[in-house]
Amino acid sequence: MKTYAVKASEIERRWWLVDASDQTLGRLATRVATLLEGKHKAIYSPTIDTGDHVVIINAAKIKVTGNKLQQKSYYRHSGYPGGLKEESLEAVLARKPELVIERAVKGMLPRNRIGRAMFKKMKVYTGANHPHQAQRPTVVEL
Repeated sequence: MKTYAVKASEIERRWWLVDASDQTLGRLATRVATLLEGKHKAIYSPTIDTGDHVVIINAAKIKVTGNKLQQKSYYRHSGYPGGLKEESLEAVLARKPELVIERAVKGMLPRNRIGRAMFKKMKVYTGANHPHQAQRPTVVEL
């Protein structure tokens, strides 16, 4: 019996809709990363992007456990000396809640060109409205 190798023309991409309201950040991110990578499919291959598209709504209503709202920090650097900026999870959620989910999921994807292609298939929205109704996304129950 020969080993089956999936071809790019055989990949069937679906659209999934995930409601992030009252979901724990890490558990939501692992489920979304699995859908983006295509690990839920029988044709999964680590060398080919077999994943699906994921639309996440209600990003502002995400939950975290413990004292993470005050203690978890996000860093960015301007590239200049003394240009390190630190921001708490609470401040990032108030300013741009999509960024929290994007960074959590991106950290769970491969660090190569396939991982970057997977990340582009994820769309995150703060509220309940999204412009992807024409794709008829299937609702994922977490």
